[in-house]
Amino acid sequence: MRESTGGTRERIKAVALELFTEQGYEKTSLREIAERLNVTKAALYYHFKSKDDIVASFVEDRLDQMDALTAWAESQPTTLATRRALISRYADTMFGGDMPSVMRFFEQNQTVLKSLSSGQQMRSRMMRLASALCRGDDSPAAQLRATLSLFAVHTSWFAVRAPDITDAERRRLALEVADELLAAIGGAEPDEAATPSDPANARG
Repeated sequence: MRESTGGTRERIKAVALELFTEQGYEKTSLREIAERLNVTKAALYYHFKSKDDIVASFVEDRLDQMDALTAWAESQPTTLATRRALISRYADTMFGGDMPSVMRFFEQNQTVLKSLSSGQQMRSRMMRLASALCRGDDSPAAQLRATLSLFAVHTSWFAVRAPDITDAERRRLALEVADELLAAIGGAEPDEAATPSDPANARG
């Protein structure tokens, strides 16, 4: 059975990420990616015309996840329970699949990311998500706490440098710090007033 187009794209992205991580973005060529995949460059070009296109696809996946999280949060009551659920879902996207490797790549290749139009959209999406986290409290302090709670999660990959820490421990620590920030955001109804719904498709 022939591999689906979507399956081929995902395999290309996985292999490209491996090579970008192993030897660096600048030193990796499309030819090398095609060789590791055991396909022709023409077959690779069918899906991606350049390395930038591959990186852009990582960013677009991330934007889609953030949009889904924001849409879910905006449909929920403005409670601490909602905020905790949202930051937990955000952590799920950050610690699941190949996202840890993608985020390390982003961190190590900021120049590449900033040069892409999709990369430039990351900041606005982050701000939208932060706004969803502090709905009900539009104070500057709430905006800052909401943004820092997101940073606590995604920078845990770089800021926590304990060599033996597990991914689960890293996630738990990040959420503990985030919760301290979220708990100080006001303007919410008591948690008992409403419990966030949990549609299966809201996890991005």
